[in-house]
Amino acid sequence: MKQYFPLIRGAFLYTLLTGATVLMSFPLFWMISSSLKTIQETNSPGIVWIPAQPTLEAYINIFNNSDFLRSYFNSVFYVTLAMAGTLISIAAVAYAFSRIEWPGRNVVFFLMLSTMMIPAQALIVPQYVFFNKLGWIGTFNPIIIPGYFAGGAAMIFLLRQSMAQIPKELDESAFVDGANHIQIWWEIVLPLVKAPLATIATFLFVGLWNNLLTPLMYLQTIDLYTLPVYVSTLYNINQTVQPWPTIMTAAVLTTAPLIVVFFIAQRYILESVVVSGLKG
Repeated sequence: MKQYFPLIRGAFLYTLLTGATVLMSFPLFWMISSSLKTIQETNSPGIVWIPAQPTLEAYINIFNNSDFLRSYFNSVFYVTLAMAGTLISIAAVAYAFSRIEWPGRNVVFFLMLSTMMIPAQALIVPQYVFFNKLGWIGTFNPIIIPGYFAGGAAMIFLLRQSMAQIPKELDESAFVDGANHIQIWWEIVLPLVKAPLATIATFLFVGLWNNLLTPLMYLQTIDLYTLPVYVSTLYNINQTVQPWPTIMTAAVLTTAPLIVVFFIAQRYILESVVVSGLKG
């Protein structure tokens, strides 16, 4: 009987994981299904799992909507700039904490980690007042520029740990050849931590792309709305709503880049986890 235990355990795990996958995929299935339905099917009293006659009318309508296209461009613009600045600044700070010896480094690193204990909600009011005094309300500055100052202590910590595992002898050899810290950081260290960096970039992209609160607070005009803000306005308290197929279509198109990015980056995420586990 014991020889069947691995087979039974494997079958149980596959069944469990398959069920969890189906359960977790259901919201995506419902969004896609609803986006292909007619208005009559979405408003019917019964549940219509699959549309009888799938239609792309909602997709055609939303691509003809200039507000939606503008919000899509705004999201791409804001996420691209915020990601670039955040990744570069995080990588530079992580290098300084892991590869350079300087007085008070451990104290500063401890203080940086201590900021993780501050609830984000506690910073909303002072940040708003600060940005308002700078005259940045109604612009992209409050949601882009802070990332250029290495926002995200957790991401700095993760990247610092990866950089600290690289042998210091590589730096010493590069110094002998006449390289400086910037050249070592860019040409030696960053290529060796591309898997953790890609993992951080993926999580950062998801967080920025789905960000609703800060764009809603600071942008304030429909011309600057990002996708999450625009989609949230499709259904409002005055019941002046868009048809549900249109809302679901906007949700599908908002989710699609996240799925694409995950499938592209999943190899690096798994590589980062495996390498961290082996070295840990």
